[in-house]
Amino acid sequence: MRELAGMMLIVFGIPFFLSGTIGLLRLPDIYTRLHALTKADNIGLGFVVLGLAVQATSWLEVVKLLLIWFLVLLAGATSCHLVADAALQRNIRPWTKE
Repeated sequence: MRELAGMMLIVFGIPFFLSGTIGLLRLPDIYTRLHALTKADNIGLGFVVLGLAVQATSWLEVVKLLLIWFLVLLAGATSCHLVADAALQRNIRPWTKE
């Protein structure tokens, strides 16, 4: 039963990764692409981590998985901020509908 629940959580996270990738390819400017990547991929990773945590055999594995998720969240937010700040400094304006 745990394996099935874990697999369902992992499969549930895949569409979020897919939507983040589609957003990277389809959205019009760097700011909206950053938004799609950071939001969707972090949610997708959360479901994958939860699915793996359900299947874990010890609490140490669960803690390691949660630590990985936390570090990825922290790195994603930091790198997104740095990229957006660099784009603003280069006067790259956010996309507006004309």
